Amino acid sequence: MSRPLSDLPPFVYGTTRLGHPDVPREQQLAMARTVLAEGLWMHTSRQYDHALEVLGEAFAENPDAIPPVIVKLGGGTVDEVRATIAANTGPLGIGSIALGQLNPVGRLADDLVAGGAALDGLRAVRDEGLVGRFVLEIFPWTSAAPLEALRAGHLDGLVEGVITYLNPLQRFASNALWDELRERGTSIISMRTVCGAPVQMLRDVPGAAWQPYLQERAVEVAPVFERSGVPTWAEFCFRFVRSHPQVVSTVGSTSRPEHLDELLAASQGSGGLDADVLAELEALHRRWSDETDVHAEPWTM
Repeated sequence: MSRPLSDLPPFVYGTTRLGHPDVPREQQLAMARTVLAEGLWMHTSRQYDHALEVLGEAFAENPDAIPPVIVKLGGGTVDEVRATIAANTGPLGIGSIALGQLNPVGRLADDLVAGGAALDGLRAVRDEGLVGRFVLEIFPWTSAAPLEALRAGHLDGLVEGVITYLNPLQRFASNALWDELRERGTSIISMRTVCGAPVQMLRDVPGAAWQPYLQERAVEVAPVFERSGVPTWAEFCFRFVRSHPQVVSTVGSTSRPEHLDELLAASQGSGGLDADVLAELEALHRRWSDETDVHAEPWTM
């Protein structure tokens, strides 16, 4: 029996930069066309400013090339999830979402833990064809709820896997949840593939790390990268995710074709990190999780 989500490609294009105000709109549209020409899956959200409108324009120009799309679906009720689906599919000009990234709050989050009626509502959304499959987004500050839901079996038959930030500087799951996911063999989609920039830039260039904790972590990770013998940060990051057999795909974003070429080349490689290098990173992740991540305020990381 194949692993859930094993049909995903090794790299999914994240569209955050297609809505970012510091990237010219024509450059964003050109990038969207490039990604379509590459035949890549895409990951998007209404939260990414005007990225949906950029994608919708590119999709309308080349409707036969529209790829499967992963979309963030927040909400506290099933009706709110349905509204979020419509808020995304409308601008994109598509009728359904290949993979819905559930980020439940409120009553919907409670029902995931308790096995409440909202789960049947999500199954109905899937059965209607609005969403092909679901994955659950996890964070360090909300890890207790999905851990309880997993152990109770409430996600069985509904959620195909989890999606989370996972790269050499970040692992957005508590140690307990991470251990449970590994023990169960749960499929994982990793996000923020290269953590925004090469590790030396995050370490040395003021403002390159969007939060101080990332700069501090880059100070610790840069020597590990440099000792590894891996020639580029992108390759190091892809080797990192390939070191975890449960990771079925990784989501990364860029607004520059040359950076996309680098990511695609790295995604086609094989093999993970040497065991000693991986062990160093995993030890850092476990310490960071206990010291910082699980205590963080939501959305501060």
